[in-house]
Amino acid sequence: MNTLQLGATGPKVSALGLGCMGMSGMYGPADRAESIATIHAAVDAGITLLDTGDFYGSGHNEMLIGEALKGLKGAQRDAALVSVKFGAMRDPAGGWVGYDARPAAVKNFATYSLQRLGVDHIDIYRPARLDPNVPIEETIGAIAELVKAGYVRHIGLSEVGSQTLRKAAAVHPIVDLQIEYSLISRGIEDDILATCRELGIGITAYGVLSRGLISGHWKKEGAGAKDFRTHSPRFQGENVDRNLALVEALRRIADAKGVTVAQIAIAWVAAQGNDVVPLIGARQRTRLDEALGALSVKLGADDLAAIERAVPKGAAAGDRYAASQMASLDSETRPA
Repeated sequence: MNTLQLGATGPKVSALGLGCMGMSGMYGPADRAESIATIHAAVDAGITLLDTGDFYGSGHNEMLIGEALKGLKGAQRDAALVSVKFGAMRDPAGGWVGYDARPAAVKNFATYSLQRLGVDHIDIYRPARLDPNVPIEETIGAIAELVKAGYVRHIGLSEVGSQTLRKAAAVHPIVDLQIEYSLISRGIEDDILATCRELGIGITAYGVLSRGLISGHWKKEGAGAKDFRTHSPRFQGENVDRNLALVEALRRIADAKGVTVAQIAIAWVAAQGNDVVPLIGARQRTRLDEALGALSVKLGADDLAAIERAVPKGAAAGDRYAASQMASLDSETRPA
């Protein structure tokens, strides 16, 4: 497993990270034993970055990772880094009820995460979204106090735009921006990616397979009632048919190279720079094995040009979130 420096001031991490959200019900039922086995298999393969959010399964995901971490010993446990998002609030029915990134809330959320994970520090801590009611400088200042106290090692951000990145970096070094980045989600390329590179902030790219849409495995009848994807515009109506047509165009390129659609999609994200770490959302060992195979896929200039022709920038049909969620994304606010 190759390692990459996460931003100018961050830790060295594996070239792929494991996103654990799907292990806590966001995409329908998940098997607890298989989820833990998948985390262990990822660590065995050299993956060191485990990504979660305290609101995934309302704490379930952190407890799951905590259980998995207890099964790691010695060098493997020392190498495992946990990245935690906080601030998204939920109600008992599982609904979303806003964001809270006030300094007191930051420290409260961190306290509960430390307990659920069973750790004495969080490796990378980040607000899940920009809280419109709290200046980012105050949020980052509160996390910086946790860094000083030893409860947090590094500070990251998630789904914020260039202006917010600059304000945050003026308070404390930011090691990475977690943001959706895939063949069909390329808004980061407009200005955010350049800002991150200017500031020495790495990218941890989630949604590299667009929640399975461009994995080559997803079928229209695949989402159940409790699946997050049933609310995503890209999975609805005529949009999904147009998007699956892009997948078939990508499949022809993958077949010609003797790899899978998922592998070529992951490899494309990895090819965007040594400062980009794809987060793979595998929740089963078979999908993990397939994703790991992307590390061996080398894309030359001709390959990248063919992929661009098959899936041009802006070709996706539908937004990546429902309208209400898109409105909460600082990363979607374009500079004047």
